[in-house]
Amino acid sequence: MKERKIIQKVQGVKATDGAGVRLVRVLGHETIYDFDPFLMLDSFDSSNPEDYRRGFPEHPHRGIETVSFIAKGKVTHKDHLGNEETIGDGEAQWLTAGSGVFHSEQPGGDSLLGLQLWLNMPKKDKMTAPPAYREIVRDEIKEFPLEGGKLRLLTGEYQCHKGFQGKYISLDYYDIHLEPNVKVSLNVKEGNTVMIFTLLGDVVSGGTHVSEKAAARFDNGDTVTIEAGSNGAQVMLMSAKPTNEPIAWYGPIVMNSQQEIRNAVHELNNGTFIKATTQY
Repeated sequence: MKERKIIQKVQGVKATDGAGVRLVRVLGHETIYDFDPFLMLDSFDSSNPEDYRRGFPEHPHRGIETVSFIAKGKVTHKDHLGNEETIGDGEAQWLTAGSGVFHSEQPGGDSLLGLQLWLNMPKKDKMTAPPAYREIVRDEIKEFPLEGGKLRLLTGEYQCHKGFQGKYISLDYYDIHLEPNVKVSLNVKEGNTVMIFTLLGDVVSGGTHVSEKAAARFDNGDTVTIEAGSNGAQVMLMSAKPTNEPIAWYGPIVMNSQQEIRNAVHELNNGTFIKATTQY
């Protein structure tokens, strides 16, 4: 077995998006090839509803899948397919934008803690995958004890146990809770891009310190070791195969070429953006 070592860290920075939602942006345009297929990672952490009450009004997406996780608070999703669902503490949602979707997201509650991850869809699926939405509620999220903590399987696989999985991107996504100074070792898939995000607290992995609200990418191998700091930690681990394809990114649209971006913008302007509908 080969333990993976951290080869890149990205510290989140304060930003504003949507209709004025204050957040921490961790991954973006500068990291798309290093963290492939992980495009964007935004984190939310506030006990002031004014920071997020304006939400994210209706907007389009194409060529990506988004996975949102709410550790505390709630978010209501609405889309052109007719879905309207609210997820709360410890729950997640998976949105396949595929060939095109319009949706909105409205955070709520007295506090908000969580994150949203954008996944780059393979070129072959970007325009053939119809949009779809699926909430992942607490009752279907398997929980596994760790020595000094626990692991919650949001999507994918853990020790041969299976959780919800999208149709186009195989994502192993873990919500890991560790008590102070606890160290755990987890098996991961060789060949995948593997990263962690420190939602709360700081950790050490392979001798490298990762502060709170930071992403860390690992080299290749089949295990990852995580040691919580003195205050404990809540760490998100994500693992997926890279697409190794060119990326063209314009706002909420991610394709493989600038011509495809121009086509998408043209379709938005002439009302032909939406292609098909389906559900999981």
